[in-house]
Amino acid sequence: MTQIVQSTLLMSLGLGTMMTFASTHWLLAWMGIEINTLALIPLMVQNPHPRAVEAATKYFFAQTVASALLLFATFSNSYLTGTWNIPLMSHPTPMALCILALAMKVGLAPLHTWLPEVMQALDLRIALILSTWQKLAPLYLMYQIPLTNSNILLTLGLLSIIVGGLGGFNQVQLRKILAYSSIAHLGWMILILSISPPLTLLALYTYLLISTSLFLSLMLLRAKHISSLSTSWAKIPTLTAILPFILLSLGGLPPLTGFAPKWLITMELVKEGMTLMALIAILSSLLSLYFYLRLFYTTTLTTPPNNLPGTLPWRFHPQHNTLVPALTITATIALLPLTPTILAYLTW
Repeated sequence: MTQIVQSTLLMSLGLGTMMTFASTHWLLAWMGIEINTLALIPLMVQNPHPRAVEAATKYFFAQTVASALLLFATFSNSYLTGTWNIPLMSHPTPMALCILALAMKVGLAPLHTWLPEVMQALDLRIALILSTWQKLAPLYLMYQIPLTNSNILLTLGLLSIIVGGLGGFNQVQLRKILAYSSIAHLGWMILILSISPPLTLLALYTYLLISTSLFLSLMLLRAKHISSLSTSWAKIPTLTAILPFILLSLGGLPPLTGFAPKWLITMELVKEGMTLMALIAILSSLLSLYFYLRLFYTTTLTTPPNNLPGTLPWRFHPQHNTLVPALTITATIALLPLTPTILAYLTW
């Protein structure tokens, strides 16, 4: 794929998302999501491997079903209420169908089955786009829909946290583990969306930051399998020492950045009288924390390298730019003291 074609596709990704952000009409928002989807599929198959083609096909079919359901729901809403305006949506049936269609777009449980299979077959750079940028437009539409009954969001959010925690067990592919991590974090965002939208934005920004730093770190280490982490100490020792802190921040341990959203969301759920739901969400997040810890405890600390000494990539120089990973990793580890300022800005 030439640089011009690749730049055009990346510009189309940005255009589709910005078009959805700027739309209050359902058809224009739907067109923006479709531009976004169709621009990503050629990027998935730029390396014509059979598994990449299979992943692109699965992604295309899943997004097609979700798009058809979303279009049907918006036409039904226009027929029943006489409006295409997103904030003025009022009928409960089209509203529920739109939520389910957008949940399938982002990969919320129980409509998540396509996401781990697609992520596993993609390059890390495209997997980063799929797990971060591709979530923005559907989440924005879910943020704009004026829900009268929040039970559907609470159910989807809690199911996603549980499935994201359980699905990561016994996985050895790093991209599949990150897919289930994405499902679990999306569950935290959706769980609090109907109660406190600013906390959803805080959780989204934190997830985007931590996921970006983790994917960039794995790109520098050229790691796609859990066993490949056992030789990461020979590649970039400093990054290998920092990577556990990124994983702990993704798991939500204090005093790292990822602790703030889960702490505030739990407090808000308890304040609203949903103590049992908050308890289930916390216990399920412990499952996610387990397989984050397993990544380094069972490889770097206890498993010997599986390569012969003569084949180790000894201290090679990274081919990628290291400025962006350095900035994102620093923010991933040390941004917790600024949480009140960020939350005040989002609430304003």
